Amino acid sequence: MDSKESFIEKYKATLKSMDTEEPIDLMFYRPIGYAWALLCEKLGITPNVITIASIFLGVGAGIMFYFDNMVYNIIGMFLLIWANSFDSADGQLARMTKQYSRLGRILDGLSGDLWFVTIYFAICFREIATSGFFIEHHWVIWVLAVTTGLCHAKQAAMADYYRQFHLFFLKGKEGSELESVQILDERYASLSWGHNFWQKIVLFFYRNYTANQEKLTPSMQNLRRTLKTKFGEEIPQTFRDAFRAKSKPLMKYTNWLSFNVRVCALFCALFAQMPWLYFAFEFTVLNIMLIYMMLRHEKICKNFVKELQNGTY
Repeated sequence: MDSKESFIEKYKATLKSMDTEEPIDLMFYRPIGYAWALLCEKLGITPNVITIASIFLGVGAGIMFYFDNMVYNIIGMFLLIWANSFDSADGQLARMTKQYSRLGRILDGLSGDLWFVTIYFAICFREIATSGFFIEHHWVIWVLAVTTGLCHAKQAAMADYYRQFHLFFLKGKEGSELESVQILDERYASLSWGHNFWQKIVLFFYRNYTANQEKLTPSMQNLRRTLKTKFGEEIPQTFRDAFRAKSKPLMKYTNWLSFNVRVCALFCALFAQMPWLYFAFEFTVLNIMLIYMMLRHEKICKNFVKELQNGTY
């Protein structure tokens, strides 16, 4: 294997999987993220440090979107793209150096939340300061922002959950970050408030986050229980392949609900000088996409449970 092929193979090893990667990420964010990861590996910088740096960049981007000035807005766009390249780099570095941790996963999710919370506040204050309608009706933009923010959180959580479920069948337990409330409860019970205060606090919120994901996916949870009962920890490859084939077409929706599509909509709304349109896009288009994805995935899981009960696998 020559040096070029070796470099490409090392780069591919930092990707989650080709099944779950989005074209924009493959063409833009992953190569840039890999360059950052290589640099950070040489400097001894950990994935969690990169994640924290991305928080500052993303929050800075949100602040720039407050100003009704396109120069500031473009600076904010650059900062948000930079933040997302770091968000890519932290995962790639973790896979390169095997520095996986539940804290890292929590921080990774928190970083994106902090970016968009800042963006939401910036848009609200901007519209109240500059838009005739919202100046007179402050409550409208705040209701829209809070409602859309709750939808955003649900969209991101479910997209990530379906992606991890797909990776579980594609790569197994080691290649996925799929969690279960039962395991998290056991871990939570093993920690003491006296010696593990902050770990217990973090785990409490993460446990509730996972519980909400499980609550919204009853058929998926039934499939997990059925597989556990029938096969234990050794799920046959034939079933893994069959599930992957059905799940793979839905992976594009998990990507569209994550970052790139919503940020394209945000940038378009800023260029149009109507930032509130971003809220409308999230509330309508992305919610429709979420509902469709969830219904499709639940149907797939129901069908597989029936096949397992009929002895197909």
